[in-house]
Amino acid sequence: MKNKAYILLGWLLVATPMATYAQSVGQAVMEGLASITLSDQQVAQLSRQAVQQMDTQNPVAGPSDPYTQRLNRIVRRHRTVSGIPINYKVYKVKDVNAFATADGSVRVFQGLMDIMSDSELLAIMGHEIGHVVNKDTRDAMKSALRRSAFINLGASQGGAIGALSRSQATALANGLYSASFSRRQETEADDYSYTFLRKNGYNVLALASSFEKLAKLSGGSGGGRVAEIVSSHPDSQKRAQRIRDRARRDGVRR
Repeated sequence: MKNKAYILLGWLLVATPMATYAQSVGQAVMEGLASITLSDQQVAQLSRQAVQQMDTQNPVAGPSDPYTQRLNRIVRRHRTVSGIPINYKVYKVKDVNAFATADGSVRVFQGLMDIMSDSELLAIMGHEIGHVVNKDTRDAMKSALRRSAFINLGASQGGAIGALSRSQATALANGLYSASFSRRQETEADDYSYTFLRKNGYNVLALASSFEKLAKLSGGSGGGRVAEIVSSHPDSQKRAQRIRDRARRDGVRR
């Protein structure tokens, strides 16, 4: 047992009141450990297993699919960012959405690709990668761990983590998918994307126009097909204006 980290999350003991009390106290302690003892490498390993489970639950575009080929063309220069290998896949789902996880996985939905230009998609990829580089996705995984079903991690601190069961991976996948970032994190990811675009010689105003499209689709309510991508985000129109204001200060032209 020495140097082992055992994390028991969301496991309900059905026994005596004393056992229930002990379990609730123990769970609170172990939830704290989930945030403290897991290394970034372990969080990435768990994230990889969770997103692999997501991939089994969604229709993934194959390598010869036009959506995959288009995305590969857009991101061909950005397979590794800030030393982090990025793996991209397209979900053949009509929702307007995209997300990233702590292991560097980025998933783009068909519905988003249908409404965005190549430049706008790259800007959104920059935003999602920003969440990874800024460790927002790491914190989201730790939060998902605290909300998930029973998970037993018997790995040494900083070591490899064993395979999750399907139910455990599904619980984590659901937790990650429902995770939301703070407005500060969203703003910082916007700033990362802006810098990413400018550093690589792309049009930074594509980030603004992508937000304007989302604002138009949501009708200012965050509802309908774009609910997932805008519901927890700052107002899309205000984000667009913020980017345009920054570009103007920087002397950026179309």
